[in-house]
Amino acid sequence: MRQNLNKLFDSFANCEYFEEKFNYDEILKLPKTGSGGGGEPPPTPETYESAIPDHITKIEESVIGLDGMKIDRMYFEKFEQTVIEHPVLQQQAEAGKWEELLDYVEKNILDKPEDYYTLEKLRSSAHVDRRISMREIIEKIFGIIPYFKSKDELLDEEFDKFDSRYMPKSQYFDYAKTVFRAYILDTEFREIIDKGLFSYLNLNPYGEPFKRLPPELRKAIPEYIKDFVPFNKFAA
Repeated sequence: MRQNLNKLFDSFANCEYFEEKFNYDEILKLPKTGSGGGGEPPPTPETYESAIPDHITKIEESVIGLDGMKIDRMYFEKFEQTVIEHPVLQQQAEAGKWEELLDYVEKNILDKPEDYYTLEKLRSSAHVDRRISMREIIEKIFGIIPYFKSKDELLDEEFDKFDSRYMPKSQYFDYAKTVFRAYILDTEFREIIDKGLFSYLNLNPYGEPFKRLPPELRKAIPEYIKDFVPFNKFAA
């Protein structure tokens, strides 16, 4: 499985400071500025030049886990507490009234000036490689699901359902799984299949697995996915 690894060069240990030392509970006092606030604007600092060599004394590499940084965890945990403080939500979740529950969250919790919770910010703080839904977030908060499944886990689940119904023979299993995943994730490949532009398969990395499938599976895979698999939950 290919992973996307991003590195941040933090020359001044800002990440360490905000992860371990910064007091997130402290109420900061803003400086008074302007004549109306009883003070004068701070003077503009003059240019400072230093001839001291900038030596790198050591290099450390820290891996940020799946939970993200502290500020991300605090944002999500604060949303969890906010949801728990609305007992009507747990009642609706237990009763399976998801339409009413999500409507309540949108009208009473999201986009409020106090904390300004948004679905996009919650997705970012959760550090999942796909587009999780608000329903999944609420299910996680109330313990209905233990964690947010990754894109690969969901793809495997969906293919297992397909496999249990169509049972591709062992010699076709790997080809079927490759084509199944590609049809969901690769818009170019999906367009080639949907429009019948099969000559373009020679230029597509998934063309060869598709050609090796029997005609019934070539037809069954896209039809099954269109009928039973929501594309949106696999979006990044």
